[in-house]
Amino acid sequence: MIETPRANRVHIALFGRTNAGKSSLVNKITNQNISLVSDVRGTTTDPVYKAMELLPIGPVVFVDTAGIDDDTEIGALRVEKTLEVLNRMDVAVMILSAQDIEKSRELHFEEEWLERIKKKGKPYIIVVNKIDLVENKEYFLQSINNLEKKWSTQIISVTAFNDEDIKLLKSKLIELAPKLVTEETLIGDKIRMGDNILLVAPQDIQAPKGRLILPQVQIIRDILDHGGIPTVVTLGNLQKGLDMFNGKPDLVITDSQVFAKVNAAVGKNVPLTSFSIIMARAKGDLEVFYRGAKKIHTLKSGDKILIAEACTHHQLKGDIAREKIPMLLQKKIPGIVINNCSGKDFPKNLEEYSLIIHCGSCMLNRAETMSRIGNCEEHQIEITNFGMIIAELNGILDRVTEIFNLKV
Repeated sequence: MIETPRANRVHIALFGRTNAGKSSLVNKITNQNISLVSDVRGTTTDPVYKAMELLPIGPVVFVDTAGIDDDTEIGALRVEKTLEVLNRMDVAVMILSAQDIEKSRELHFEEEWLERIKKKGKPYIIVVNKIDLVENKEYFLQSINNLEKKWSTQIISVTAFNDEDIKLLKSKLIELAPKLVTEETLIGDKIRMGDNILLVAPQDIQAPKGRLILPQVQIIRDILDHGGIPTVVTLGNLQKGLDMFNGKPDLVITDSQVFAKVNAAVGKNVPLTSFSIIMARAKGDLEVFYRGAKKIHTLKSGDKILIAEACTHHQLKGDIAREKIPMLLQKKIPGIVINNCSGKDFPKNLEEYSLIIHCGSCMLNRAETMSRIGNCEEHQIEITNFGMIIAELNGILDRVTEIFNLKV
């Protein structure tokens, strides 16, 4: 069975103190014992991810995080990992223990994290767990009412051992969850039923043996879902592919690395774009990336550029991030300084860089990609995408983004 990639799922993250019952709720909602449940504080260390189908939303992933009040020896590292989850969540669930409310404990940890969640502008819900252990129910209910007034939000009270409570929580999450990324189109809104789409997918040393790369698969599926007719060729068969449509397919989508050759072969009246640019549109902000690509013309020798990849892989000869793009940049701007990062190691301090060049983000969800874009905007640093910068360096950026009607 082929599952929906995690990056294409709505991320629902649970935050709360140690032993607030986050893991128990995750296990009950997903109906699987994924998270370790224990009375020992600090049981959850790194975030635990569990994918499931939450109908009618569709594919989601629940994220069980470490306690926000973790004061154990490595607690600071655990909280740091929890902070990272804020950048990729789509919906936040703040879990409080009913005993903390019943005993009138200070909720400064929760208030601090609620502010962080609100700053992200994401929908959230506050859940009080373990209500089956409440002794003074009248006082507890009054305390909940006071909190709702103080925080100006509804609070749901549940116990992980009550199926009706879990159904209520699921229903509230369904109300809050945004439209699933995979239900949104990648390129389908730009094609018509029956359009012939020619895809150029070079199978070079970087292509995984025996399969296409994820963006290619996702875009082919999106074309099929919207009634298009995809035809896939390698660069060596590009001309044969064009001849099949008398040189006039309705759209050509290519790997950005062969932009120059494909552009030379495709008629100017045929729309042209790339897998990377389509992914940049789906996961990020194409207009921001466009402005970032144009920034290349104002850079000079000694300026620093960061090339960022969302995934980690063994570097091969002709690597796009480590060799091909740096070669093009250094040819354009002799003396430019280029740094690389990969995976989750996207730096928080970006002041030293004049431009960030990011990959297509196929391994990130939109929330995390937009968080990275927001980080760049906070530092007033331009950011662009692999496909966008390659197109600009080849002088065809306006041509390959024309189909998207950018407002720049």
